Amino acid sequence: MSVHSAHTKITVNTLAKMKAEGEKIACITAYDASFAECVNEVGADVVLVGDSLGMVVQGLDSTVPVTLDEMVYHTRAVARGNPRALLMGDMPFMSYCTEEQALQNAARLMQEGGAHMVKLETTQGQIGIIRRLVDAGVPVCAHLGLRPQSVHKLGGYRVQGRDDVSAEAMLQEALGLEEAGADCLLLECVPAALAKRISESVAIPVIGIGAGVGCDGQILVLYDILAISKGKRPKFSKDYMQGAGSITAALQRYVDEVKSEAFPAPEHSF
Repeated sequence: MSVHSAHTKITVNTLAKMKAEGEKIACITAYDASFAECVNEVGADVVLVGDSLGMVVQGLDSTVPVTLDEMVYHTRAVARGNPRALLMGDMPFMSYCTEEQALQNAARLMQEGGAHMVKLETTQGQIGIIRRLVDAGVPVCAHLGLRPQSVHKLGGYRVQGRDDVSAEAMLQEALGLEEAGADCLLLECVPAALAKRISESVAIPVIGIGAGVGCDGQILVLYDILAISKGKRPKFSKDYMQGAGSITAALQRYVDEVKSEAFPAPEHSF
């Protein structure tokens, strides 16, 4: 049974309760008011305005060129069509290099964009920035594993945490981020066994994308769910438009499969 009604606004406390009571968290990206309304209609718990908009909306080859002004614009548009879900906004590349910069830019995403939470692609060296945001009252999602903003440093889009050393390092980083006050974690392209271990080791919710069914919730890019994205589809995604008949039916099937743990299946995991 759901821990919240269909009309209850989702907060960080709701997500924590969902994890505690074993209810999976369904998350979807959105970039405008119309799709935000669709995502809300099917009962998604979290809407992420991701800097993935650079690739799926703007036609760029990475998320690196996306600006804070663009993130504020799209977050504000999504907020207008989002009466219920927790609204998370991505902090774009180079927008949180110092504590002061992170505070100023998080404030813009929340005050101008209407975000309820900000997401940062984190490293061990950014624990202080996370702590400072949390101390200022900013809800934070910390992003571990594959970090698309660091694609040039990582040498491509690759699964992270495959060997014992890097897996242990990621676990310790997750524990450090929890201790710093992060409200949730997002794990991208992480082996399912490691993601499950991290999810069981921290008290905060863990959302996965390409991280197996053992996470507390799942997120996919809206355009991948609807088979709009061009080019090769990521292994961890699934085309829900096949046989759906409508956008709403496709999104509903995704949410239902996350809740029932039918998604992700082994073929969507590493």
